[in-house]
Amino acid sequence: MMHNPKAGILIVDDQPLIRVCLSEILTESGYAVRDAPDGFSALAEIRDEIPDLIVSDLNMPNMSGFELLSVVRRRFPSIRAIAMSSAFAGVEFPQGVPADAFYEKGSPTGSLLAVVEDITRPRQSPLIHRPRSLAPIWIPTNGHNTSGELYVTISCPECLRAFPQVIDRSASATLETRCAWCCIPIHYAIVRAAIAA
Repeated sequence: MMHNPKAGILIVDDQPLIRVCLSEILTESGYAVRDAPDGFSALAEIRDEIPDLIVSDLNMPNMSGFELLSVVRRRFPSIRAIAMSSAFAGVEFPQGVPADAFYEKGSPTGSLLAVVEDITRPRQSPLIHRPRSLAPIWIPTNGHNTSGELYVTISCPECLRAFPQVIDRSASATLETRCAWCCIPIHYAIVRAAIAA
């Protein structure tokens, strides 16, 4: 039986066997399925094509499902999410996890299919492709680091993690760097009043 064939699902789990099994089950049920081994890889997949639903493990290396679902909820509130874990039992998931439902790993996949069908049914919409480039992030300098270099702290709009970036006083107004965590390109601009100080 085909369920909502236009729904795109992204499965995020660090265990390859789980990704393969869930991908096969959901693909056979008519869903368009992609997968990723961790939160950073999932964000890269989302940049390429925004899914209708994310099914994410909570405990993964690099960027956990807790972090990933928090980022997705802030940046892509229209994406539905199912958290999954073997560390929690039943249908209740840990407090504070921004997900629409929970799937206990190891329980029958029929229950996961029922939740997926329920979540995707009312939200049929065309897949949204990568957004056009965004305006730069405007940030003031933080002063000088221990080496005397002028620097800024950049908060990545993708993974929401912060990192320091040394800048040149003669730098142009708009600059580009890569996130120290997830490596996406970030366009940023320096607040000129802060440089003059």
